[in-house]
Amino acid sequence: MNRPDSHSELPSDPDAAARSNRPLHLRPSSVAWVFAGGVVGTALRYYGETVLPHDGAAWPWATFLINLAGAFVLGALLEALARLGDDSGWRLRARLCAGTGGCGAFTTYSTFALEAVLLTRHGHLGTAIAYGLVSVVGGLVTAWLGIVASSAVHRRRARS
Repeated sequence: MNRPDSHSELPSDPDAAARSNRPLHLRPSSVAWVFAGGVVGTALRYYGETVLPHDGAAWPWATFLINLAGAFVLGALLEALARLGDDSGWRLRARLCAGTGGCGAFTTYSTFALEAVLLTRHGHLGTAIAYGLVSVVGGLVTAWLGIVASSAVHRRRARS
């Protein structure tokens, strides 16, 4: 005679509990979502950099605009996901893919720093300092604008 399992709270596969308790960065599915978003973000950044190449002497428009756009998108995305519920399921996957992978690969601190150094090396110290300050302040402002825009969309939908 089959008795009911008296330990139904335990997983049937002992390794299943270990897999679900792994840190996020050690879960293959999480890494795959970040990678997928990173492929798209990198391709978009590459395209932007080819459309507006930087020669080391003028304002680096491509990186500047890419970083501002990425800050806006990341602010809007994270605000929207936070308002939709806890960081699990499809929201977690969206954050990993579009936020960490996509925006992380699309925006670039290393290129921003390199371009500031190149401006300085080419004798454009004032432009390099302005580029650094405007990029950082602009990134903060556009991230905030993304949060505000996403919040406004959420409030508008809640009223409907």
